[in-house]
Amino acid sequence: MTTVGYRSIATRPVLVWTAAALANKLPIAMAPLAFVFLARELPGGYALGATLAAVWVLSEVVGAPLLGVWFDPDRARLHLAVGLGTGALAYAVLAFGHSLPLPVLFALTFLSGFGPSASPGGMRATLTRLVPEHDVSKVLSAEVSLNGLVWAAAPVLVAFVALGAGPGVPMALAAGLNAVAVLLIVFFLPEGRFDPAPARGGGSTARILASAWPSYLTAAASMAMVAVIELVLPALVESRGISVRAVAPLLAAFWVSGVLGGYLYGRRDWPGSRRVQAFLSLLVTTTALTLVAAVPGVIGIGVALAVGGVFQSAVLVTRNLSLREALPPSAHTAGYAIMYATTGIGYSIVAATSALVMTAASPAVAIVGSGAITLTIGIAAAAAERKRSHRVPAPRDGRDAG
Repeated sequence: MTTVGYRSIATRPVLVWTAAALANKLPIAMAPLAFVFLARELPGGYALGATLAAVWVLSEVVGAPLLGVWFDPDRARLHLAVGLGTGALAYAVLAFGHSLPLPVLFALTFLSGFGPSASPGGMRATLTRLVPEHDVSKVLSAEVSLNGLVWAAAPVLVAFVALGAGPGVPMALAAGLNAVAVLLIVFFLPEGRFDPAPARGGGSTARILASAWPSYLTAAASMAMVAVIELVLPALVESRGISVRAVAPLLAAFWVSGVLGGYLYGRRDWPGSRRVQAFLSLLVTTTALTLVAAVPGVIGIGVALAVGGVFQSAVLVTRNLSLREALPPSAHTAGYAIMYATTGIGYSIVAATSALVMTAASPAVAIVGSGAITLTIGIAAAAAERKRSHRVPAPRDGRDAG
């Protein structure tokens, strides 16, 4: 195990990318809660807000694979600018949601998620082209830590702005952030190196992308337990006589430990293949989060969540590296976009299933059941990647594929 550090990636292009990524990721993390606050004082209230948030998530799930396949790596800045610009315009009009007819409100909600839906994948693919091959795992680890910071800060930011300045102001802020991202991408962000290597074994784009299905399955599994914890934790703590106010700091422990996990993973060159690292990280994450259903007290729950958060970051990094190794460079953006969509699908399905289970069983049962399903999916994905690793050449960094 070798310590590698982050100094080599602290370059101007990567720092520009970081600023653009912050401006891109914050609106994504803000959107669901922002829609709830936007509709809070409209006819329909919180129910309308939840519906708008669901429409926005659906638009991302639909848009990410469609726009990701269309994304041209040779024109990355143009594609990112168009997508984020579309989102900026939609959010800007949504800031006046109180005066919009309901059909227009729904149409703009869909557009605000659909337009930029390929941007997370496009930005990730661009990031990996800004550094040498041996630094790719470090920048992807740094990205995971950045995601953790964004998702920890976004709900607080939305609540503060919506309650302090007005229900439409978070939408205006999202529009401004997307506009900043466009400016940074167009005028300051280099597109980086691009190796148009042919796909291994040839085949259609759809067949090439489908060949990475174990990575997509791992992505869906990785979000399954996160969905359950976020949605079932309030009911779980109340069922144990713990104040529901403890939920916020407990979830903060999960996300902050995830930031630490991403940092730690990128600092060292860990032993074993990406496939083995991904499976072991998923195993530890799922076990720790399942233990939330059994450990006593706030401290026990907090420790389990913190351990799960650290290893969840390792899952996120290794699944991205596995996908990158499984696909040719020209398919990376589309692959990341499909992975992004599958995480949304996994989150939504497990969230709905957990809600159904809790109508007939306790929150602890919902958590344990989801843990068992997640492990089953993880084992199936690991077995498939192991089989695939015997059919493809070893990647350039000498690790086992997948």
